[in-house]
Amino acid sequence: MNQIDRLPTEIRSPEPDSVALVSGGNSGIGFDIAQQLLDRGVNVWIGARDLGKGQRAAKEIGRSVQVVQLDVTDPSSVAAAVQQVGELDILINNAGVNPGGEDITGTTIEQLRTAYETNVFGLIAVTQGFLPALRLSAHPRIVNLSSGTGSLTWNNSPNPQFDWEQVQGGGLAYRSSKTAVNAVTLLTAQTLGQGFKVNALAPGLRRTNLIAGMTVGGDPAEAATGAIRLALLPDDGPTGALWSWDGTRAPW
Repeated sequence: MNQIDRLPTEIRSPEPDSVALVSGGNSGIGFDIAQQLLDRGVNVWIGARDLGKGQRAAKEIGRSVQVVQLDVTDPSSVAAAVQQVGELDILINNAGVNPGGEDITGTTIEQLRTAYETNVFGLIAVTQGFLPALRLSAHPRIVNLSSGTGSLTWNNSPNPQFDWEQVQGGGLAYRSSKTAVNAVTLLTAQTLGQGFKVNALAPGLRRTNLIAGMTVGGDPAEAATGAIRLALLPDDGPTGALWSWDGTRAPW
């Protein structure tokens, strides 16, 4: 896999008929990713578990975005979305949940199952479902939304991104699921080879509904810009890595 430390500044201009799917695109970072892809001339599908919320998001965007019902934990929903979307060049696996829980002493097995069903198994199911379409693309790109809190290196050493007095050992369900996303990203990139660009994004702490009542964190649109850089990588761009939202390489 590529060993560069920073993403190239060049962003590839997509073909006019390029198609992207953003799972969980009706809110948060996914909503901003959809808008920014549209700004670049990409044809965008918003995948929403609740079709009504997806349609309201599309109305808010106010442009020719399309909506597909997509519950990443439901095989029949994934299969139906694959049929409805058809051709695909860019897959943004953005859908994710944080079911709460604390450290190993305060997290339930149900919370772990909830996190892994969406963040890991759902991501894999959607990727597998759309692989046949992506294989037909001239520039296939997969971007998996991960988290810096899933980096084992950062979890095992002081890092200014985190308040270690608060988070060390905590958030077991969410954070370990994002560590798994990082592993899935690397192994998928190794399997699919250089024709694909498969990368993970650490978006940083953002004001989204991932954590109920969250009022801290940066603008989701800033993180979305990082996803766009990965979605529109040039053909000689990197694959199989975890990238911070600012384009710097993050450690596994």
